[in-house]
Amino acid sequence: MSLSFGTRLRSAMDERGPLCVGIDPHAALLDSWGLTDDIAGLERFTFTVVEALAGTVAVFKPQSAFFERFGSRGIAVLERAVADLREAGGLVVMDAKRGDIGSTMAAYAETYLRKDAPLFSDALTVSPYLGYGSLKPAVDLAKESGAGLFVLALTSNPEGSEVQRAVREDGRSVGATMLAHLAEENAGEAPMGSFGAVVGATLGDLSSFDLDINGPLLAPGIGAQGATPADLPAVFGAAVRNVVPNVSRGVLRHGPDAPGLRASAERYADEIREAVGA
Repeated sequence: MSLSFGTRLRSAMDERGPLCVGIDPHAALLDSWGLTDDIAGLERFTFTVVEALAGTVAVFKPQSAFFERFGSRGIAVLERAVADLREAGGLVVMDAKRGDIGSTMAAYAETYLRKDAPLFSDALTVSPYLGYGSLKPAVDLAKESGAGLFVLALTSNPEGSEVQRAVREDGRSVGATMLAHLAEENAGEAPMGSFGAVVGATLGDLSSFDLDINGPLLAPGIGAQGATPADLPAVFGAAVRNVVPNVSRGVLRHGPDAPGLRASAERYADEIREAVGA
């Protein structure tokens, strides 16, 4: 894999539309599809989504926890899904939000970012709240493997602000500090860097933050959480071109009908493309 994640992501978004579909097989969603909350239901749900969307959507974000809850058999389903999505040309952002120090962080990185790992993904979500420097094993291995990271910076959950908007001794907020670290990682990269931030699409005016990190901005909150594609320019300003809007329930609620899933994903991709001028 000779091209960086940032390069591959830009190409996929330009070709397929700037949309990330979350794969979140929680119990209520399985039930709404008429499926049982067990391995059989998990498999049916997951591979219906994969078969319906893998060839047309740019990015997929499986939430690891919803597979982990079924133990080793759930992880096996996740491994197959990751492989099938990537084989069909989709990019996979593993939503695991890992964060630790030293050899433990290195082990997390090897799980998702080592090229021959069963769960190797194009990018991984990570938590920097043991200090940005604690992510170094993941940063280094992502660079080596041509993968990327999405670092939690300004998340949409209300509790996040007590940490992310806390002000450091230098007068800069913690979230702004994370954005600055990412801008440094991405300096000089074209068409954009591989180290992105997670920034909620529901947060409203973020003009006080410098979101121009020359990297992708993974934006949850479109659809069920209340944000719309039309909100993106006001939230992200000049950085809107690099936004990767994530939609989960807004697409998945149309299953298990495969044409319904495809139609919903296409509609969101078109609306986002129009909103961001892609």
